[in-house]
Amino acid sequence: MKLLIVEDDKEILRMVMRYFDAFGYVIEKAKTLADGRDKINQHVYDCVILDLNLPDGDGISLLQQVKSKNKETGVIILSANSSLETKIAGLEIGADDYLTKPFHLSELNARVKSIVRRNKYEGSNDIVFHEIKIETEAQEVTVNDKRIKLTKKEYELLMYLIINKNRVLTKQSISEHIWGDFIDRTDSYDFIYSHLKNLRKKIIEKGGKDYIHTIYGIGYKFTAVSDE
Repeated sequence: MKLLIVEDDKEILRMVMRYFDAFGYVIEKAKTLADGRDKINQHVYDCVILDLNLPDGDGISLLQQVKSKNKETGVIILSANSSLETKIAGLEIGADDYLTKPFHLSELNARVKSIVRRNKYEGSNDIVFHEIKIETEAQEVTVNDKRIKLTKKEYELLMYLIINKNRVLTKQSISEHIWGDFIDRTDSYDFIYSHLKNLRKKIIEKGGKDYIHTIYGIGYKFTAVSDE
């Protein structure tokens, strides 16, 4: 899962990033409205955690930008303002949820997962693609009802491929979503090929089909022949 945290309070930002990092999420940060705009223009996120009161402007405009670019990206507003009017205004503009400061990290995490599940997985805890089944709560994957053991990056890679099934994904988009924009990019992207090779091998070993197709010179597509 890839998250963007837009927050100018250093302590809250540090606390939230440390908490989500323990779950293996890819986390990026923005401390200003301008930084947030740059991030949204360059990348796609599963969820944005947004403080409305930023030093260079109101976060509402960033909320509108997120939703206009990708409606599947969830947005949770963080605000010290607990008034009903402010909550309703944020939700009507397009926010998926509203959390008042101070808040519990466990509750924030639960809301993030709920929003991503609703927006991307149609409200289900399980994702099924032919013989492949992903239990998102337990982060377990089975192929033909046989469990396969994946590393965190292999799991995130499989999730990203299945969610974007039948789409051509560039090597750059894969690297940025799975490893974040802090990744030390190379021209060869050999690390992507290595993870895909291992993922493909583990699926096939359990009797699964090879759904990972190489689109030469561009990237990869996760698809079944019957879906093309």
